[in-house]
This record gives sequence, structure tokens and C-alpha cells, in this order.
Amino acid sequence: MSKNKGRQRRAKGQARLDTLGIVHANAAGIDIGSREIWVALPPDREGETVRCFGTFTPDLHALADWLVENRIDTVAMESTGVYWIPLFELLEARGIRVFLVNARHVKHVPGRKSDVLDCQWLQKLHSLGLLTGSFRPDAEMVTLRTYLRHRAELIQHRAPHILHLQKALQQMNLQLHHVLSDLTGVTGLQILRAIVAGERDPQVLAAFRQPGCKADEATIVKALTGSWRDEYLFTLQQSLELFDFFTSQINACDAHIERHFAAVKPRWDAPTPLPDLPPIKPNSRTKNKPAQSTRQHLFRLLGLDLVAVEGISASLAQTILSEIGSDMSKWPGVKHFASWLGLAPHNDVSGGKVLRSRTLKTDNRAGQAFRQAAASVTRSHSAFGAFYRRKRAQLGPAQALVATAHKIARTVYFMLKYKVPFQDIGAEGYESQQRERELAYLQRKAAKLGFDLAPREQAPEPTAA
Repeated sequence: MSKNKGRQRRAKGQARLDTLGIVHANAAGIDIGSREIWVALPPDREGETVRCFGTFTPDLHALADWLVENRIDTVAMESTGVYWIPLFELLEARGIRVFLVNARHVKHVPGRKSDVLDCQWLQKLHSLGLLTGSFRPDAEMVTLRTYLRHRAELIQHRAPHILHLQKALQQMNLQLHHVLSDLTGVTGLQILRAIVAGERDPQVLAAFRQPGCKADEATIVKALTGSWRDEYLFTLQQSLELFDFFTSQINACDAHIERHFAAVKPRWDAPTPLPDLPPIKPNSRTKNKPAQSTRQHLFRLLGLDLVAVEGISASLAQTILSEIGSDMSKWPGVKHFASWLGLAPHNDVSGGKVLRSRTLKTDNRAGQAFRQAAASVTRSHSAFGAFYRRKRAQLGPAQALVATAHKIARTVYFMLKYKVPFQDIGAEGYESQQRERELAYLQRKAAKLGFDLAPREQAPEPTAA
């Protein structure tokens, strides 16, 4: 009996799906694979409505020609790996609107039949307006995003070789990493290059110490006294060469990013010359920081100084810009923006009661950048720092970090949408505003209960006998 009821419910759901109105009459569905691409046209087209194409460039042009011949003006495709990118760019250049949809959203729609191809199912859902396209910034921002993502990967590839350097030193009992906070800093690299060049005297190596080192020269001499074994020196040499190689690749990538920044047109009526930016925030140090002119380029493009926002460095600012773009109208509101970033709570509600509240897992790079910005303001004297400390006392450090990242993201959203500069009221200003809110709440609560809220009279100071 239960199976028959289940079939009846599915049949009713399919009937309701079939009676929905057509939203996109000239819509096609595309199922992309590594070796073949299946395309489905609307059923009312003459001739063959489902066709398979290859993935070579001539095949993609033939696919686009076939869509244009059949008067297709919009298509839906799933974001499968990176296979969709060449076809997406080609169709976009042909003037066809492309909806890049999430595979999970497609599976959530009921009524799928087993004998329907993926491309046909995509075409039907898209024609009924049941699919939402994923966000993709404009072409200039996509190019910048490609450069910055590649740069981040180069930094990740370089990181293990730093550990190899440290391991080789430890195996020779050269504990340089214990006396230097950064093994790849000025002092550390000079000592490593001297060791690779053949220098073994600890006194000579310790003489490379820079004035900013906390450890004195005598301590560095002790740390550089060890056993010089050929196999570990060979490992040290190759690890240093690999570190230098990836560093040169990062510098070359920075040069391409610099040229692209210079070619991008401003998103506002920029005056000539541009005004001078305020000095960089005190105690602001960024590892793997971009070119010095990045902040000026960002201001020229946006008319706003994102680096002025507490917690956001030039590196994070360019990452955020490349991931979200400069047009905030892509999101209906700031809540949708925060949800897309993965910084808004997802509530499971039943009977009007919240059963569970948590943030969903996401690999959104812009959301990660805002989390990094929040982590850097935890001890600052800014309004964001005061907000984090208040939330940490209420919710704990993990949830307070997400809440602070959410607040910074909202700030950036309103800055880009309304073209207003950032002004930090400081921790004292934030605490003053919070006190006023609490007093207003207590007054409303007292009035609701029939009481008057009055300040406590201060007791007179005792007089001397």
C-alpha cells in the first residue's frame, strides 16, 4: 500500500511539473563531459533535438552554430570541473546567455524519469525557470581572478620546500629556525645561501644577522654549530633552488597582474590625478604581499580604499575584488551576499522552532578572505575588534570569528554598493553605541512591564572626620 501511495505522489508531482508555464521558450540543456558533450533542444524544434558533440575546438564551434540555427538564446549547463569553461566563453561570445547551475540544485527538483538524458532534464528545468545561474564576475575580473588563483597555488607549492629546508637543517642539528622567526627572511636567506656556497664557520654565518633579529649573534653562533653532512647539504641546496624557482614564478605572475591592473578601466569617474591615499595602517605586515602599487590600482578602479577597512590588506583586497567584482546588484540584498559567501547561518526550522543553526561548508574564496580579515582584528582597538571580543564572550571563538567576518563583508558590500568610504569609530565608539542600544532595550522592556527605568543615584563621598 505504501509503495502505491509513493507512486501516486510521484505521478502527481510529475503532472504538476508538466503543467508549469514556460519561462525560457528558446532554452537548451548541455551535459558536459571530458570527451563528449550532449545537447538537448526544445521538443518543438524540427528534426533532431538531441545531439552529441566532441570537445575539440571545431566541435564547440559546430555546437554553437547548431544552437544559433535553432534560435536558441539561453542554455543551462552544470559546472563540471573546468570542462565547461571553453564552451561557456564561446557561447558567451556568440551572444547566448549561459546559466551555469549547481549540480545539487538540479538533483533537488523532483520528477526525474530514468529514461531522460541529463541534457534533456536540464533543458526542461531551464525552460520552466527552475534553475538559477551561478555568479560569475565580468570578463576583466575573471582574468584577474585567474592570475590571483594561480599565484595562490604557486605560494602553496613553494611552502613545502621551506619545510624541506628546515628539515635538512634539523638533521644537521643546525637549529636556525629556533633563533629566527622567519627562515626565509633577509637574515635566514643570506645564511642559507652562504651555507650552500660552502661557508661553514658559525662566526661568519652569524655576521649576516640583521639589526631587527631578536636573537643576539652569540645565540645564532650556537644554533649554527652542527654536523655538516653531504647528503643533507645536497637536500638543502635543492630545496633552496626550488624555493628560489617558485619565488621567481610568483614575481613573474605579479608582473602580469600589474599589467592587467593598468589595463582595466575604472568603475567610476576617476579624477586626474588621483588623490593621495592615507598612510598604511600601523603594524601592518603581510606575508607574500603583492606589488606596492596594488592599493593605488584598487582605488583607481573602485574609487574606494578597501585597504582602509580594518583587517583587509592589499592582498586580501585584490582577492575579494577578483572574486565578487564591483557590481553589487548581482545580489538582491546584503543577506543574499552573506549567504553566498558562506558567512550566514543556515537554520533548520520545524514548527516555528529553530532545531539547528550552523554555517554550511563552502570553498568560497571571498568568504575565506573575509575570515582571514576577521582573524587579524581579534586584538585590535577597532570597532571590529570590540565586536569580536563581545561575540566571543557570548558564542565562543569559532562563531565569533564567523560573525566578525560577516560584519566585515557587510561593510564591504555597502561600500561598493553606495560608494561610501570606510570610517572606523574605534573600540570606544563601538562600546558607546552598544551601551546606548542596551539602555534603549531596557527602557522598552521596563515600559512594557509597567515600570520606569531611572539611573541609580550615586552615594555621597564620605567626609573626613
